Formats: sequence, C-alpha cells, structure tokens
Amino acid sequence: MDLKTLTYLVVGASFVLYIAIAIWAKAASTGEFYVAGKGVHPVLNGMATGADWMSAASFISMAGLIAFLGYGGSVYLMGWTGGYVLLAMLLAPYLRKYGKFTVPEFIGDRYYSSAARIVAVVCLIFISFTYVAGQMRGVGIVFARFLEVDLLTGLIIGMGIVFVYAVLGGMKGVTYTQVAQYCVLILAYTVPAVFIAFQLTGNPIPQLAFGSTVVEGKAGGGAYMLDALNKIVQDLGFLEYTAGGKSMIDIFAITAALMVGTAGLPHVIVRFFTVPNVKDARSSAGWALVFIALLYTVAPAVGAMARYNLTTTIQTGEVGSKDGNLAIADVPEWMTRWQATGLIDWEDKNGDGHIQYYNDKNAAMQAKAEAFGWKGNELHVDRDIMVLANPEIAKLPNWVIALVAAGGIAAALSTAAGLLLVISSSVSHDLLKGVMLPDMSEKAELMAGRIGAAVAIGIAGYLGYNPPGFVAQVVAFAFGLAASSLFPAIIMGIFSKKINREGAIAGMLTGLVFTMGYILYFKGVFITPMAENIPANWLFGISPEGIGFIGMILNFVVAFAVSRVTNEPPAHIQHLVEDIRTPRGAGIAHDH
Repeated sequence: MDLKTLTYLVVGASFVLYIAIAIWAKAASTGEFYVAGKGVHPVLNGMATGADWMSAASFISMAGLIAFLGYGGSVYLMGWTGGYVLLAMLLAPYLRKYGKFTVPEFIGDRYYSSAARIVAVVCLIFISFTYVAGQMRGVGIVFARFLEVDLLTGLIIGMGIVFVYAVLGGMKGVTYTQVAQYCVLILAYTVPAVFIAFQLTGNPIPQLAFGSTVVEGKAGGGAYMLDALNKIVQDLGFLEYTAGGKSMIDIFAITAALMVGTAGLPHVIVRFFTVPNVKDARSSAGWALVFIALLYTVAPAVGAMARYNLTTTIQTGEVGSKDGNLAIADVPEWMTRWQATGLIDWEDKNGDGHIQYYNDKNAAMQAKAEAFGWKGNELHVDRDIMVLANPEIAKLPNWVIALVAAGGIAAALSTAAGLLLVISSSVSHDLLKGVMLPDMSEKAELMAGRIGAAVAIGIAGYLGYNPPGFVAQVVAFAFGLAASSLFPAIIMGIFSKKINREGAIAGMLTGLVFTMGYILYFKGVFITPMAENIPANWLFGISPEGIGFIGMILNFVVAFAVSRVTNEPPAHIQHLVEDIRTPRGAGIAHDH
C-alpha cells in the first residue's frame, strides 16, 4: 500500500477513535465540561496530563531544536521536565484541595477581588493563545506533508476535529480522548527511534544508542555517535554539536522561565482538578512524570540521529570536500515530497548541479568554500520537520511513517484542545458567571463555554497560520508569559498570608506587560533596526525565550512592595491560606 493511502487510513482511524470517545464522554453538566466531574482515575489522569503536556513542541519541534542546537537545546528538556516536578510538588495538591474549577477562580477568591480574577483571565488568554499558536502550526505542518494539502487546508481540518471533541465533550471528553492520544503519540515517537537507533548503532534502545558507537559502513563508523556527529558538523563549519551555543545567563534564564512557566500553565494545572481528591492529585502527578519521561528521555537521541541522517544524506562523499555533495539529479524522494510543503528547499547558486550544505557564516569555511567555487549555503531546512521527516530519511516502512503522522497530529491536537477549554472556561465561568452574570443558569453557562471554545478555535487557527517563530520557540514565549504573570500570584497565594489584592494585581500586570512587550519588541510587530534579535541588544544578554524569568522577579518585587504599603488581607483570607497548606484531611477536597 502506498504511503499516502496508508497515512489517510491511520490518521483517519485515529480521528474516528477520538470523535467516538468524545461522543461517548459527552459533558452533561458544567462540572463535567470544566473538570470532568472530578472522577478521573489518577493513572488515566497521568496519561491525559502527559498528552496535554507533550504538545507539538515536545513531539515535533523539541528534537528538531536539539538536532540543530545540540547541547544548547538541552534547556528545553531541563526546563519543561523540572517545571513539571515544581508543579507537582508546590502547586497541584494545594490547588486541588481548594477544589475550584479554574486558576482565575482561585486567584479571585484568594485575593478577594473580581478585578484580580479578571486580570488573571487576561493573563490566561494571552498565555493560552500564544501557546495554541504553536500547536496549530504543528497541525498544519503534519497535514501539509502527509495529507498533501496546503497549510491553510490542514489547519481547517485540524480545527474541525478539535471543534467536535473539545466543544462537544468538554473536559470529560478531552480527558479520555487524551488518554488515547497519549498511546498514539508515544508509540509514534518511540517506534521509529528504535528502528533508527538499531540502524545506526546496532542498539535498539535509543537512550543507550545515543552513547553507542556508529556501525561500520556509516559515516564515522566505529566512533561514538556524538563524536562522529561532532566531526561531521564541524567539517561543515557548524558549531560542535556537544558545545553550548548560548551564554550561561541565557541558559539559566530560559531554563528557569520554562520551569516556573510550566508550573503556571493553566491547562496543565486544571488537570489536577479532575481527580477525586488530594491524594489522587499527588498520585496522578507521579504517573504523569513517568509517562512524560518515556518521551523526554528519547528526545536527545532522536535529535542527534535526525541531524546525523540529514547531514549524511546531503554529504554523499567526504564531508566538506569539493565533490562530496548530493547531486540535485539524485535528490531522494523524501526531499521532493517535503519541498512541496515549502519547509525544505535548495537553490543551485553556483550552477554546478550539486547541493552545498555548510555554514556560510563561518570565516574558515567561507575561505574553503570560495576556493571550491561555492556561492553560499544552498540548503534550507525548517527545524520543525526533523522528527516527522526522520523516518523517511532513514527509509523506514510506510506504516512507521504513517504512525508518526498520526502521533504528530495527536500531540498537537491534545494540547490545543486543553488550551481551548481553558480559554472557554475562563470566559464563561470566570467572566460571565463569576463577574458579569452571576445568576446565569448552568445550561446557559455550558452553552457559553461551548461558544467560547468555538470562537477560540477560529482565533487559534489564524495564529497557527501566522506564527511568530518555530513551534518550540512560540511555546517558550507562552511559558515566559505564564512565569511572569500567573505563577507568582499562585505561589504567593498559597504560601504567603501577607500578599493582598493590590499587590497581586500590580504584580501580574507588571510581569505580563514587561514580558509581552519584550517579546513583541524582538519578535513581533515592533522590530526596528536597533531592535534586531541579537544577543548584544538583549537585556542582560537574555533572549526573548528566557525573559519571563526577569518578568517573574519583577512580579514578585512589585507584589511585595505594593502589599507592604497597602492594607493587609482580611483575617478570613489569612485563615484560608493556612487551611490550604494544612495537611489535615489529606485525601479529601475541601470546597470553600
């Protein structure tokens, strides 16, 4: 069976499964729509959290960034994994004990203010839409390649699927759909990794193959995988794969922003409201970490193997030599298929009929290239295609390639659905029901939530069609916004009795405005010649991906300063904070 037909069958079967689950688990009440009726088993919730967590950024883009950044890409692994631990230990059990539906509801109650609740909703919407832009781009990339449609058509198809199971099923439908999506995406990620690891090193375990020797007959055969890759990329003028490409302060800031941003992500936090009690919240956090680790420990190997396969495909002879490059007439079929998407392309600048792939910004390589008569690098590869293209580059069976397509779509759609539900619940539950129309009936609130989700899907599709960067970069911006706005308000709300509403509101707005402004200045519509995205122009040398760390510090400082010069929180609020942290009655959710 040809690849296109097989892909349609595999991806179509996964869609039928997701929609069937959504219909089976249709939300019949606001409790089921927002938090799945608080009845999800901790193992299933851990699996659903894993799917919610491992978005298109994890599945599609993270290994692609590691492939090209090498050691520098480790910040994403450290930040996202460490952040989940932070969330599980510092926030999840306490928020579950509090027992409300949403993060803005907690902030509104804790800071005894509708204004604080509204500010939290605004922060949440900025975070969620920034995040969902990356997911929808991932959906478009997968459809554009494997269903052979243009990016816009792919986005429309993806939006339609999300509409059915997010709008109809609510959190209950999304939770059980995400369990199925986790199974699909983890198989889709690990199966090709096992194949390729065995091909390159003879070791089928990717985590071990990463440190094994390359088999004889391959480029660098007999050398350790990373040593072989280092030599190959350095011979082309690229930075050594195992060397860091970022400053220490930027690595620290990005890692910290990703960690605390993770702990402030509303669509992940809300997962801990879906279990019956506090004990199950802790248990599901542990299970989620296990399920997340299955992919995150494989990602470095996938990135390294993808970079190796791509480079050795283009270098048919001695790496970096005059005659060692792939002839355009011999371009493999996988490159032609991906070229149609516009995500990989080449240009014969010197007219020699070959593709020169090298770092034309490296001075030593420039001199060497000029001696060969080369006119600059001729290959351009979008980093986001590396995981999806790797099985094709390695010439794996068509069923494996089709499985990867289904996994990429599952990863993007699972997180997109969770984010869209968070947006809709913020509008319907926190703004309409909580502030504007407190007497709204449950039926009307449920309808408002579904309408909000539908509108959010449309906006998400537009942002996915016009994203400000690579999937993982866009997602990193969302984490920075979460780190600088919601995380400090939540953590202070749990562990400090002295932070009042004025301090919380001032802190959230300061962190959000500063971080969003910085990102837009360097990555958005306000780009000027003086604001080019280069380290020399960054504040303290910190990139837009890491600036959320500074925004978080500003949030804390402003919140504490304003709280000191304004009235203390009321006594009942201070007792509430003490009660949230008290371990008595562990295993029982206390509603206030």
